[in-house]
Amino acid sequence: MSQLASPSIQEQQFLDAFQQAIETQSFDRMILSQYKGELENLEKMTLRVISLQGQLVLSCLYRYKTQDVTKNYPLAEASQLVQDLLAQCKQANLLTTEEELQLKKNKKKAMLTVSKNKSADKTQNIENQQGHDRTKHRYVDQDSYFLQPLSITDAKAQIIPSMARKWKQINKFVEIFSGALDQITKQDHALHVVDFGSGKGYLTFALYDYLEKQGQTPFVTGVELNPKMVEFCQKVAEESQFTQLDFFQGDVRTYQPEHLDVMIALHACDVATDFAIHTGIRLNAQMIMCAPCCHKELRPQLKSPEVLKPMLQFGIHLGQQAEMLTDTIRALLLKAYGYETKVFEFVALEHTSKNKMILATKRKDYQEPDQAVLAQIQALKEMYGIQKHSLELLLNNQWDQQDIGCKC
Repeated sequence: MSQLASPSIQEQQFLDAFQQAIETQSFDRMILSQYKGELENLEKMTLRVISLQGQLVLSCLYRYKTQDVTKNYPLAEASQLVQDLLAQCKQANLLTTEEELQLKKNKKKAMLTVSKNKSADKTQNIENQQGHDRTKHRYVDQDSYFLQPLSITDAKAQIIPSMARKWKQINKFVEIFSGALDQITKQDHALHVVDFGSGKGYLTFALYDYLEKQGQTPFVTGVELNPKMVEFCQKVAEESQFTQLDFFQGDVRTYQPEHLDVMIALHACDVATDFAIHTGIRLNAQMIMCAPCCHKELRPQLKSPEVLKPMLQFGIHLGQQAEMLTDTIRALLLKAYGYETKVFEFVALEHTSKNKMILATKRKDYQEPDQAVLAQIQALKEMYGIQKHSLELLLNNQWDQQDIGCKC
């Protein structure tokens, strides 16, 4: 990765790289985003070289909030066009067959980073068909700047050995997120992501970085109780020039967004997970991702069915049963309220056995709660003598204010 100091030099380097890619026919595409010019409601532009009536032209897709417009330009005008557009955008990503260049600008400075094109690497690996010897596709660039202050990589952008597992977890999470993102309804506004319990921000930063490199201009907020963590993460965000990433000191009760598209809550203790899921459902989130932990609410309520008493006399089985029931009811409630829901094993984000993930994406055809699914929930509650499940109470506006904290 290379970084230069002068904005004018960096912009010229970017333009030179574009011109060279055109001349050597190594140009793949360019994405210009965070547009600040005079065209109203223009969000981003994607440029490609196409053949039109036997001639190569630069095709530019202008993406507005409500429509897409395509215009084609002679290659002879390409450099001037890109220079003019670049002056009106805060971010530009240039992908060639070999590398990716990212230019990010703010009022004070610009930063240019150059890395290998991971998409090209993936294609080459498939073509080589080298089986287990193929390089694993990564969703986060190893030379991304934010990984250094988070102590994932060193000054040479090499993974610190003790953080190898964390590096794997980050990529796995973004991979899951990427797959779910393809399934949700395209928004006519910048994607708003809220990460409840963001901690040191490993995943928060990775998601923002990933979305930016897809040409999006997301608004991402990490919500964290620890003020020192919030201060640290905000500083790293500024250093990384992640201008629409911020951190809020608080929890799911104190941070009340008016809108969100993606709700994330990993290891939100006990019923804090229920509060987070409720926030996502209430605000019509298109995607909900949570990894629950410390299932304490249901265990003291359980009355084991007679046939299961021999199995549940062992404490560990009783705990596993309470965990399974808690998350089954959560998943069924999400399903009842219009979400395609999956429950699966996810690589633990910490050294813990709590590695279950609930992933839900909003259905387009949802109109009202599914009574058949709600009946399934009621049958389970009656079978096990469950009187209270916080998410159900919240959805029914029956919650009486309690402390949702946990000493885990």
